[in-house]
Amino acid sequence: MKQITATTLKYFSLIVACLVTLLPIGVIFMAAFKTKQEFRDTGPFDVPQSFNLDNFVTAFTKGQMVQGFVNTVIILAVAITGTIIIGTMAAYAIDRFRFRGRTLVLGGFLLATLVPAVTTQVATFQVINSLGLYNTRAAVMLLFMGTDIVSIYIFVQFMRSIDKSLDEAAVLDGANHLTIYGRIILPLLKPAIATVVIIKGIAIYNEFYIPFLYMPSRDLGVISTSLFRFKGPFGAQWEVISAGVIIVLIPTLLLFLFLQRYIYNGLTSGATK
Repeated sequence: MKQITATTLKYFSLIVACLVTLLPIGVIFMAAFKTKQEFRDTGPFDVPQSFNLDNFVTAFTKGQMVQGFVNTVIILAVAITGTIIIGTMAAYAIDRFRFRGRTLVLGGFLLATLVPAVTTQVATFQVINSLGLYNTRAAVMLLFMGTDIVSIYIFVQFMRSIDKSLDEAAVLDGANHLTIYGRIILPLLKPAIATVVIIKGIAIYNEFYIPFLYMPSRDLGVISTSLFRFKGPFGAQWEVISAGVIIVLIPTLLLFLFLQRYIYNGLTSGATK
């Protein structure tokens, strides 16, 4: 009896959680296909009389969503590439080498995660401004490229599953550390790299604060800031704002649906190895 009750409560809570999550998305989806008059005269859950696509056209053209996608893709490509290179090299050095201060380095990574990012923004902004990178893509790329402890943790856990005898055999064949890293370690870290690409990519795609602060120019707007700017010229046109939200949601949703098994497998493997 207790098992039946626990199972019932479990599935009931899952159903409630799904409804709470999908309800706002459903309202936005309905609003995105309504005309301005229809949006005012109908309820939030009413199905549109004719699925109007003009809102999406307005979002793409006047909202500069295309430019936002282009800027986002450029920043994503550079930042994720830098994150992978820095993260895998750091994990390789931490796991394979025994050096003085190694424990201090690991402690420094952990300590950095305890410091709220907003408390360092004044100093960070001064550094970026002094380098002449303010209001450029390079500023955001540089900040995103900084590898977080989660990425390093995933790479280190996968690194520990790679037998060190491979390194020793490569050394006997005359390979140096850079060759071992590039030809042995990096290819074997593909599952971890896929996991970091997905997690970091979604985080960068959804990031608003850093692009908004360091790239105020409208031409440098990314997806999140382009959507935020709808509050100005489209402040009263909620149907256009809803269309913009759907445009932003679709790439993330498709990426997660197609690659979710890599996220789960990568995190699970990284936690147990």
